[in-house]
Amino acid sequence: MIEYRSFRNTDPPQLAEIWRGHTSRGLMQPMSMAVLERYVLAKPTFDPAGLIVAAEGNRLLGFAHAGFGPTDDFETVSAERGFTGLVMLRADADPAIGSALLARSEAYLAERGAKTFFGGASYPLTPFYCGLYGGSQFSGVLDSDQRLHTVFQTANYRQVNRSVVLQRDLMGFRPVVDRQQIQIRRTTRLETVVDPPAGSWWEAVMFEPFERTRWALVEREGGPSLASVHVWNLETMLGTWGVHAVGIVDLQVTSERRRRGLATNLLGEAFRQLQSHGVTLAEVHVPQANEPALAVFGNLGFEQVDGSALYCKD
Repeated sequence: MIEYRSFRNTDPPQLAEIWRGHTSRGLMQPMSMAVLERYVLAKPTFDPAGLIVAAEGNRLLGFAHAGFGPTDDFETVSAERGFTGLVMLRADADPAIGSALLARSEAYLAERGAKTFFGGASYPLTPFYCGLYGGSQFSGVLDSDQRLHTVFQTANYRQVNRSVVLQRDLMGFRPVVDRQQIQIRRTTRLETVVDPPAGSWWEAVMFEPFERTRWALVEREGGPSLASVHVWNLETMLGTWGVHAVGIVDLQVTSERRRRGLATNLLGEAFRQLQSHGVTLAEVHVPQANEPALAVFGNLGFEQVDGSALYCKD
């Protein structure tokens, strides 16, 4: 008989074992109890009742992990938007167990006030699994993870957003050189901040375990940044990808200076510095509808390696 229950402190060894039974381009491996503890269970937003397991006797067959997104100011948790980030089963488990886990995950969220249920999770909706699922960002269910797509589609979730997963081999990378880029280099300077302070409590919860760097372009005579980007160390993916990689998030250009080559210049200079530190791969998740950003990364030689979909159910 299958029992569905909340997480217990004796579960991590089998949770890690279930995880190791899966292979995907964007799945961190090899999973261990220590990694689960640091990147998931130790988060201040972790609620044992939201990690639901299916057990047959002493053997776990699978799990689903539910949680909540942030308030609008990113300073605490909001119960209005709930998500089921992952549903994972053993290879020999009945797929119907996945549906049963998802139903119990939804019940957990509804009991605590959630009005909208998300399937998968999209940055910055969830503080969990950064660097463990998705690669540089948790932007929804990976296209390479068809099993999880099936779980949400069977439960009548609909896709509400799609992202494109892009990667660039930094070996041999050279910044773009043309008149526009030369002019930008003459009139701006690059500022580098290692381990920048978090912009909010939520950001601190998400990225606490990772080394981050912020690069910004500013006018040579000073003033606010014209463009900025955060890059974080993806050492968690070393076992899966076999290379030292970084993730790119929060690329921003001031509205009055967009489409003038600033993003290309900023990223090119950042990649040049990353090369000198032995980083050989960069990854970014870009919303499919963001055509300007896709063009910038495409011009820098990024290529699509995967896609992702965020699901929703009202």
